[in-house]
Amino acid sequence: MLPHYEDLKKNLEIFHGKSGHIRPHLHKSLECIYVTEGTLELGIGQELYHMEKHDFAMVFPELIHHYQVFDQNPCREICLLSAPPLFGQYHQTLQKSCPQIPVIPSSQVHSDIPYALYQLLDITSENEHAAALRQAYTQIILARALPHFQFVDKSTMDSDDIIYRVVAYIAAHFTEEFSLTQMAENLGYSPYALSRVFSCTFHCNFNAYLNNIRLDYACSLLLGTDQTITEAFENAGFGSQRTFNRIFRERYHMSPRDYRNSYSADT
Repeated sequence: MLPHYEDLKKNLEIFHGKSGHIRPHLHKSLECIYVTEGTLELGIGQELYHMEKHDFAMVFPELIHHYQVFDQNPCREICLLSAPPLFGQYHQTLQKSCPQIPVIPSSQVHSDIPYALYQLLDITSENEHAAALRQAYTQIILARALPHFQFVDKSTMDSDDIIYRVVAYIAAHFTEEFSLTQMAENLGYSPYALSRVFSCTFHCNFNAYLNNIRLDYACSLLLGTDQTITEAFENAGFGSQRTFNRIFRERYHMSPRDYRNSYSADT
């Protein structure tokens, strides 16, 4: 059975509640887990990682993962889902690599991490500075957590799995010009097999998936750097500004300039 692919509509989602069994799934967001009560088993690929109270873990984008709770006592967690536009300077690390061991034990969790998570829980949509605060606290969590990890190339995760190979290939090459047929040839699959992955797992076609990855990266450049809009869409792999603007408006219902200004206005 193929894992479930979640297409999150918001740049950031966070909740604090009871955890339970969650089936294998993947998504393009960074997922952060902070256990506040009980114990939790985090599965990534073929590995299972035990988590106890005040342990912290990161699941990098496009990794198949699941949760299990074996203890009779309830487990509660803070779960943060942060989309690529908030990755900032860490975008390449999050897209192309993953932690060898994704769990940071409680004794090594920097106090800024739970502080930032609880601050994110308190931010409401009515807060006029919400967008800037969410981006800032996400960056704090990344800055405090990433130095703890030893990284491996994402392509080494379940390297025989077609989904992982497709995700890793696109993460490595999305700034370049390539077709589904070229990717299929390089990976040793038929174009039909890869088309099935996109339709059955990602619920979109190849071009839509690739453009979404490029758009995520362009947004991270708009928010996290001083690159011009032209530099951002070119560095993200878009062949024309017309295509970039069209896809951008379809998702955000505003221009790239207005999108950037909506964040800078909060600061």
